[in-house]
Amino acid sequence: PAVFKSVSPAWNDQNLLSLSRVIHSHCILAHVRAASPGLPVTQLNCHPFAWEQFTFMHNGSIREFQTVKRQLRRELSDSSYAWLQGTTDSETIFALFADIYSALKGESSTEKMATAVLATIESIEVLLKSAGHTAGCDLNLAVSDGRSAVVSRYSTKGATPNSLYVNTGHRYTCEAGSTKLFPCEEPTVLVASEPLTPDASWHLVETNHIVVVNELLEVDIRPVGIH
Repeated sequence: PAVFKSVSPAWNDQNLLSLSRVIHSHCILAHVRAASPGLPVTQLNCHPFAWEQFTFMHNGSIREFQTVKRQLRRELSDSSYAWLQGTTDSETIFALFADIYSALKGESSTEKMATAVLATIESIEVLLKSAGHTAGCDLNLAVSDGRSAVVSRYSTKGATPNSLYVNTGHRYTCEAGSTKLFPCEEPTVLVASEPLTPDASWHLVETNHIVVVNELLEVDIRPVGIH
């Protein structure tokens, strides 16, 4: 994946304004968020993160991450630990996903991604519980290999996770300063934290579910089962 990220606000980044006019791709991930409390604002901590063929983003947090950071990173392989550059919980989660994905055998890439995302969520919950961590986590994770994608809407039991919406069969465009959705014949999938337009074609993903988008852009929504 080609990655552009900056500590500047997207709406005030002159480089992004110029680049966005000429970028064309069948798979785009975009991420705008406030910095996690207590962590430095640096380009290394900016989303999205990339590893091999994957791009990863996270909306949410492992609450009170600094109290369990050492325990979580102790679970990483040497190669994943060495790959880390920043200080965020998000990058640590991605490194854990990479380890889990690399250990999986015998499934399609899409199914391996789905299995790895579910296993990552469960592993984090198990690790937090074993560490006596009671603050919980919010794990709206998004990972793509450029052909398929898996996005989760998850929060520790009893909490309401950040919102997540899916839209299919529409093209999102900007014309004369106004954004619009247009129906299109070719398969398209938009996944966003909030609806990008005020129409009824956006569907809210249920709490503690994942959205699986395969290479044919077929959407399957599955529950997150924590054992």
